[in-house]
Amino acid sequence: MTSYMIPCLLAFVTVFALRKKTDVYTALVQGAENGLNLTFHIVPALVALLTGVSMLRASGALDCLTSVLSPLMNALNIPPEVTPLLFIRPLSGSGGLAVGAELMAQHGADSTIGRVAAVALGCSETTFYTVAVYYGAAGITKTRYTIPAAIIADIAAFFAAVIAVELFF
Repeated sequence: MTSYMIPCLLAFVTVFALRKKTDVYTALVQGAENGLNLTFHIVPALVALLTGVSMLRASGALDCLTSVLSPLMNALNIPPEVTPLLFIRPLSGSGGLAVGAELMAQHGADSTIGRVAAVALGCSETTFYTVAVYYGAAGITKTRYTIPAAIIADIAAFFAAVIAVELFF
């Protein structure tokens, strides 16, 4: 049944467009052109973002930041080992997943660190990636309050992850 969904949907759209006397081929070509233009506008921001994440991880800056922030994280009852996740997740979803997978591989998925990482990954957002893609696609250059509000939400997500792990696990 599911293997017929896409062909049926395409046939339905084509028949519907023909009944409305729409030039289906021209509409398809224009849609593809708009998609390619959108891709060309988004790619530079994504390349810069992914390069920055790679440089941050490769330089050892995250390890240094983890050791510097360790007393603060302990005071806030957040495992210091999740500090890299706190900084990578808003930048890159795949980078955040890689850090989360590393934490779970090192400490175990059922450990407090693994659970905090899992819940934090589930309730935080890739803020800068999302802003780069959607604002870049819409041509918005001034983000105004978007980034500060999203960062506050990401920080709240990490506190929620710690509280959830303490209460429910």
